[in-house]
Amino acid sequence: MNTNSSALKKVPGKKIVFLEKYMFQDQRREKILELLRENGSCRVQELSALFKVSEPTIRQDLETLEKTHSITRQHGGAFIADFSSFTGKLTLEHTEHMEEKRRIGVKAAEFIRSGDNIILDSGSTLTELAKNITDRKDLNIITSAINITLILGAEPTNHILLTGGELKVPTLSVTGEKASAIFKDIYVEKLFLATGGFSLAAGLTYPGTSDIPLKQAMINSAHTIFLLADSSKLERIYFASLNCQKKINYLITDDKVTQDYIKSLEELGIKVIVC
Repeated sequence: MNTNSSALKKVPGKKIVFLEKYMFQDQRREKILELLRENGSCRVQELSALFKVSEPTIRQDLETLEKTHSITRQHGGAFIADFSSFTGKLTLEHTEHMEEKRRIGVKAAEFIRSGDNIILDSGSTLTELAKNITDRKDLNIITSAINITLILGAEPTNHILLTGGELKVPTLSVTGEKASAIFKDIYVEKLFLATGGFSLAAGLTYPGTSDIPLKQAMINSAHTIFLLADSSKLERIYFASLNCQKKINYLITDDKVTQDYIKSLEELGIKVIVC
C-alpha cells in the first residue's frame, strides 16, 4: 500500500514509526490483510492492541475478510487459508516482479565470494540471491530463511546458522525477539537485507512489528549493508518503520528507478546499483 510520507507520526525515543494511529475501517482491514499475507497468521488480541480497537471490532474485521479473501478465522485469530501450499512445496507467497527480483539476485551474488561471512535475510529476492551462490564454498551464513538454509546447505563446506523464532509461513522464515537474540556477539562483513517497503522519509517499512527486532539486530551485526529491493518497493510505506536510511550502504534495484530518485538516495549516502 502506498502512503504519503507526510502521514508518518514519529514517536520520541523510539526507533519504530507507526502510521495512521486513527484510521478508517477499510484502511484497518487492508492493513490486517497485509499482516496476514506477511506473517501467515495473527491473533485477535495482538491485532486489537496494534490497532487500538476492541477485540469485537477485530473479530468483525476478520469475518469480513474471510468472506472476501483467502483467510480462515479460528478461535482467537485468523490465518491464510492455503498454508500447506507454501510449506508442502517450499514456495513463497510474494512472487510479484519476479523478473526484476531475478536480476537483483544475480547482481547481488557478484558481491559474495567463497569464504565470506554473511547474513542473508528472507523472502523471494533473497531466495534468488541464494540460487546464484550455490557454487561458493566455505561460506559462514546466518539466515532466518528455512528455504535458503536448504538451498545453501547442500554445499558441505558452508557453515549455516539458522535463527530460531516464530514461523512465518508465507516467507518460509522465522522472526521475532527469539530470532534476533542469536545476533548478540555476532559481527559479519556483509548483510543482504529485504524490506516490505523503503521510503526516503521513513526508511525500511514493514506490514507489522514482528520483524522489527530481527532486522535491527541484523543491521547492528554487519559492517556493510546491501538492501535488495525492486523499484515497486521504493516509496512504499507500511505500518511500521525502522528508519535506518543512513545505515544502508548499497541499494540493488532494477532499471525502473528514476535518476532523480537515485540522486536523492545518494544524498543519503546510499550507493545505488541498477540491474
